[in-house]
Amino acid sequence: MSYLTGEYECKLDAKGRMMIPAGLKKQLPEADSEGLVINRGLENYLVIYTKKEWDKKLDELSKLNEFDRKAIQFVRYFTAGATVMIPDSAGRVNLPKNLFEHAGIGSEIVLTCMLNKIEVWDSVAHKKMIANEPEDFAELAEEVMGNKKRVNE
Repeated sequence: MSYLTGEYECKLDAKGRMMIPAGLKKQLPEADSEGLVINRGLENYLVIYTKKEWDKKLDELSKLNEFDRKAIQFVRYFTAGATVMIPDSAGRVNLPKNLFEHAGIGSEIVLTCMLNKIEVWDSVAHKKMIANEPEDFAELAEEVMGNKKRVNE
């Protein structure tokens, strides 16, 4: 599997459209034909998935117990507002206004590649998040990466 890499600063036009940065577009060859899916993140940001990655998430969700209230609630909120975006002929995608408002996103955004997805942050919120780096990043790395059982092991 190929992972996404990079961080890109973008501006939205008056219609809420974003030009997909050239460096990112090269990493998303299937976006023109299959589209991308944008959704709410777990905090105040949005997440963009390739259609293939989004379908994997839906496959995982479909295995949850449909009679478990917490599972139902999670699926409901996780999928709320999910929108397919197809780039136009100029390479722009239209970001849904309801998702912008949910994440408090203005016209200046930062796209941060996170392995198999792209986080969409308001520029100011992204700066605050980055400035909040743990004092001892090495300790965090050891705790998260050091001899811990991984999800797919």
